[in-house]
Amino acid sequence: MTGPTDAQRSVTDEQWANARVIWEYHQMRHELRPADVAIGLGSHDLGVATRTAELYRAGLFPLLVFTGGNSPTTAARFPRGEAVHYREHAVGLGVPGEAVLLEPRAGNTGHNITYSRQVLAEAGISPASVLLVSKPYMERRAYATARKLWPEIEVRCASERLELDDYVKSIGDERLVLAMLVGDLQRVVEYPKLEFAVEQDVPEDVRAAYEALLAAGFTSRLIAP
Repeated sequence: MTGPTDAQRSVTDEQWANARVIWEYHQMRHELRPADVAIGLGSHDLGVATRTAELYRAGLFPLLVFTGGNSPTTAARFPRGEAVHYREHAVGLGVPGEAVLLEPRAGNTGHNITYSRQVLAEAGISPASVLLVSKPYMERRAYATARKLWPEIEVRCASERLELDDYVKSIGDERLVLAMLVGDLQRVVEYPKLEFAVEQDVPEDVRAAYEALLAAGFTSRLIAP
């Protein structure tokens, strides 16, 4: 599938090609199999809840946690908190309310994992395997975070099955999506140094794509120095 036409595109062909390289890297492409529990990671993207509901209906797990409070980028969209809105959306898609636990405080990915683990423990649940459901470009960072903070469990990742151009259309802002791809890759690189995540190999072509998009000004989602 190709990206937007030249008339629609707000980025150059080279920038689009670099974004595709990073997009592919961010996705783990895990084979999905049954897990003890799923954790839907809160964000601006309601597609996470849609995909979690789809996988629940497919019988991949009996219980799920939606995790997330609010951030400056989600407060207007989800005024009662990401997890609450995710749960409502999933229930509307056929997930029984009793199959959903809520974690309404998390403000970052580390909190998502740590607080969800606490919610499960308080419910008397000690899973051996977890399916993390996130935005497509957040799979790798979510995986690295869980491996650091919850190393004893088996972790697999899932997201909506979208190509980059379809995801851009769903968000409606091409330049913003490219900035988010860059921001998540920065976190993949930098967070292990802060002991927030395990280190992962970043191939040279991915690093080159990242540097090119940085130089082109896609910096709005970078963490502060």
